[in-house]
Amino acid sequence: MIAFLFPGQGSQVVGMGRELLSEVPALSAVYQEAQEVLGYDIQQLCFEGPVERLNQTEYTQPALLVTSWAAYQLMQDAPWAPAAVAGHSLGEYTALLAAGGLRFRDAVGLVQKRGQYMAEAVLPGSGLVAAILGLAEEDVRVVCQEAESAGIVAPANLNSPGQTVIAGEKTAVEKALEIAKARGAKRVMPLPVSVPVHTPLMQVAANRLKKDIDSLSWSDLKVPLINNVEAKAIQSADDVRHSLVRQLPSPVRWQDTIMTMSKMGIRHFIEIGPGKVLTGLVKRIAPDAKTWNVYDRTSYDSVRAQLI
Repeated sequence: MIAFLFPGQGSQVVGMGRELLSEVPALSAVYQEAQEVLGYDIQQLCFEGPVERLNQTEYTQPALLVTSWAAYQLMQDAPWAPAAVAGHSLGEYTALLAAGGLRFRDAVGLVQKRGQYMAEAVLPGSGLVAAILGLAEEDVRVVCQEAESAGIVAPANLNSPGQTVIAGEKTAVEKALEIAKARGAKRVMPLPVSVPVHTPLMQVAANRLKKDIDSLSWSDLKVPLINNVEAKAIQSADDVRHSLVRQLPSPVRWQDTIMTMSKMGIRHFIEIGPGKVLTGLVKRIAPDAKTWNVYDRTSYDSVRAQLI
């Protein structure tokens, strides 16, 4: 059994998708349709940057969705279908596209608004997102509690054993990182995410996004989505809508997501889109799983040859 996985913020890089488009020129239609929705040249941003703009969440989110969706078009001719899909934070929207939950145009517009609302929920430069490596999830929760005297800070991504991402107000996150070092963390590092997503600071953004989510036409999913909020399989349009609203102020339960898939009997995971972040996490969560990445024609041909 196979699962399709889609990356979220942090996987963006200037030049992503350029090789794929040179190999499959017909995919320019994906970028053109997105440009019509966004009102700017998303292809140029993905291919040429600048990196400072690409890393701003209101631009990162559409850029990643479009790049991953372009890569997913290669999978349309695959002789196998996924038993389930999942996406990390923003990647959950691409997963929903792959599962037939909404139209591409609607998804592009929705993630653009999601990014805008997130950016507007906090003052520029006031938030911080960072990874803590080498501490157990329970220890990271204690670290955040001890740092709360300096402001709001909380676990944002429960990624894998020994890797948790925290987010919140800048001074509080910085204090938490100092405490984490003192508690024996192997490494702490700020991430290229411009707002503290998946913390209570995003509740205002979630409230605004709910109106946009409810205004769209959603379909029941063709395959189950293992959602971020509870790491459970959902398939009805109503469940999807409710899950997406709760996703913003809630931590991403990625480790539990992969474990849920493993319990379903899934042993093959294909990460579709730029980077190999999720592939690395899967290997730490389920060491016996087989993983691949699809981001251009060459990588797709390699996966196809191994799975047929």
